[in-house]
Amino acid sequence: MNFQKRLLRAEPNFQILAKLWQVNWIYVVLICLLAAVGYGALYSAGGGTSRPFAEPQTIRFCFGLVMMLGVALMSPTVLVRLAWPLYGVSLLLLVAVLRMGHVGKGAERWLMIGGLQVQPSELAKIALVLVLASWFHKISYRDMGNPLYLFPPALMVLIPVGLVLKEPNLGTAVIIATVGASLFFAAGMRLWQIALLAAPLPFLTKIAYNHLHDYQKARVITFLHPENDPLGAGYNIIQSKIALGSGGMWGQGYLHGTQGQLNFLPEKQTDFIFTMIAEEWGYVGGAAVIGLLLVMILGGMLIAIRSRNQFGRLLGLGISMNFFLYCAVNLSMVMGAIPVGGVPLPLISYGGSAMLMVMFGFGLLLSAWVHRNSTFGETTDKDT
Repeated sequence: MNFQKRLLRAEPNFQILAKLWQVNWIYVVLICLLAAVGYGALYSAGGGTSRPFAEPQTIRFCFGLVMMLGVALMSPTVLVRLAWPLYGVSLLLLVAVLRMGHVGKGAERWLMIGGLQVQPSELAKIALVLVLASWFHKISYRDMGNPLYLFPPALMVLIPVGLVLKEPNLGTAVIIATVGASLFFAAGMRLWQIALLAAPLPFLTKIAYNHLHDYQKARVITFLHPENDPLGAGYNIIQSKIALGSGGMWGQGYLHGTQGQLNFLPEKQTDFIFTMIAEEWGYVGGAAVIGLLLVMILGGMLIAIRSRNQFGRLLGLGISMNFFLYCAVNLSMVMGAIPVGGVPLPLISYGGSAMLMVMFGFGLLLSAWVHRNSTFGETTDKDT
């Protein structure tokens, strides 16, 4: 500990080394282990070759790893300064999607920037966590009882939710709203306020269903009765359940899953990647992956709890909740517990925007750990 303190008081280069020393390297190893699982799954999805899925994913992960460690070294002061600009950029990109977005699966969700597909809703999740953590750390618990202090952050949540719904992307909009609600609760929102807001939800749900697009209603109906259209709308979930069941206890063996290798399993490199893992490695392999995800979620919550400042606590909670919802929605979807919604499994499913934004989020989480002992009110520019 004395060695670390001496480094922090030394030259800037040594300060960087001191902060790198304080990074939670156990958590970094867990991240790399999850990415290795993803590489193996994508290698299998590519038919036993590193292209077209595993190799590009690995390149993205290596870039994301460097970015994650860079973000981990940023002090809370710097992150608070970045919160509003990043939030503003995410909103501009969401508006741009509605104007010139790439259409896929019934929605406009991507922008082509420099030849790369960018999904602004992924950035919006992380930017919302940052801006809410920045807002709530400035107000006291007593102020949380005053609705006037809750109206601005409520708008911060509703604006991106509305823009994402307009794409339309119901699954991501629900995740954004849930992450925002969790931060309100963690910041000290009163129970009576929560009950007041939750009271109209059953009625709003019915209204929302009536305004869903036809393909979204079809997903709900297919979720309830997939057997009604086994070769059409119900095909994906039926094949997913077959693959899950055919894996048995120990699986059919790596690269030997019949549903995946014979291309009966749809979107096996993205939405249904866990199904392919379970088919090849069985219940044991699937449970091991879920266990790894659970350890990472609990580890993120522990980082949030260990932070001595409100900003770090809310930042850690928001990133952990976002990661949890990614996992919970994807796993529930492929098991038929909820309608199919196109949410990837973090660091395992093939994708660019989701991968980089998840790594950016982990960088914020690790920053909360590195600066866990800081009293945020006393943080200065020298902390950077």
